[in-house]
Parts: sequence; C-alpha cells; structure tokens
Amino acid sequence: MDEGGDSACWLSQVCAACGRFREDRRSAVCAYCGAPVADSGPAAEPRPRDRDARGRARNARPRDGLGRPLPYGTPGVARQPEGIRRPPEETLAEAQRLLDTGMPFHAHEVFEDAWKTTPGPERELWRGLAQFAVGLTHAARGNTSGAASLLGRAADVIGPYRDQPPHGIDAAALADWAHRTSHGLTAGTLAAPDLTPPRLRR
Repeated sequence: MDEGGDSACWLSQVCAACGRFREDRRSAVCAYCGAPVADSGPAAEPRPRDRDARGRARNARPRDGLGRPLPYGTPGVARQPEGIRRPPEETLAEAQRLLDTGMPFHAHEVFEDAWKTTPGPERELWRGLAQFAVGLTHAARGNTSGAASLLGRAADVIGPYRDQPPHGIDAAALADWAHRTSHGLTAGTLAAPDLTPPRLRR
C-alpha cells in the first residue's frame, strides 16, 4: 500500500484473477498470470486529475457502497472524508460501524487515516487493519483471489501484535481469522461473499 494519493488507486491494483498486485497499471494483462485487465480497453480522452481543496490528488469519480467506480455523473455513495485525525477509540468505533453495515471499503479509509497519522510502533497495526478491510472489500465484491491475498497480508501484519494489542483490539482473533480465511479461500472451501469476520475489539 502506497502512502498518499487516492486510497482507491492501490485497491484496484489487485489482479482479479490471481490476487497479486499489478505493478504496471498501463499493461493490458497481469504480469504474473497473464489474465486480461478488465479496464484495459482503448485509451479514453484524459480527464484533468481530480484534486481536493488542498490540491492533493483525490479521485472524485463516484463509487458504489463497495468502492467500485461508477460512471461520472452517476449518484454514488459518499466517501469517508480523508485525512481525519481520530482518537483510536473513535477510529475503531467508526470502522466497526462501517463493517457492521456492509461497507468494508469505507472502513478501510478510516483505518488508512489512522495508519497515515499514527507515529511509532502502532502504525503498522493500522496498516494491517486497513489491509484486513480491503480483503473484506474484495470478498464482498466476489474477488476470491484478491480477498485471499489481502487477508493473508493482513494476518502477517496484525499477528505480531497478538500478545500486547493496544486499545483492546483483538489482534489474535483478527490475525487467526484472516489467516484461516485466506487459506480457505485459496483452497476453495470458503465462499468469499459469505465471510463474517470477528469483532475488532474484545
């Protein structure tokens, strides 16, 4: 996950076929599995780059409740405001609310704010939680390989916090569930849209 720019950009870099990150988004095929990229049609007339009030890159394209892009001019689901500094308790409460209402893409934006604004040893935990929510987003979209890949990454990042988790985060349960689920999705024993993750806090 890169810092800066629009958070949806790297979300779309996961290949729908193999679940690996596409380094070259200009290519018409995935460099790892050769699958065609769904959005690799003829180049359209370029639009001016969307920017927010501060001049930072921010994709203003409307999106649905799972963060999938919609045509410009289509009513979409409002994105989470970016760059909000929330106390950890508020971050977790808001992210849990969004997960409970079937909006993991929006939860990942809340976690991403925490990741980008938290210094010190907790920073990686917020990154892992953002990856966890992205994995759930791919699962809800029916992208099994993408969900497996991101949940596996999340398990690796969250796992080291299991013994001394801050803010009551149930790091052990989240990491274990993400690990099991990643393997189950890869093995075909789980269906991506049917996943129910554990609560964020004990």
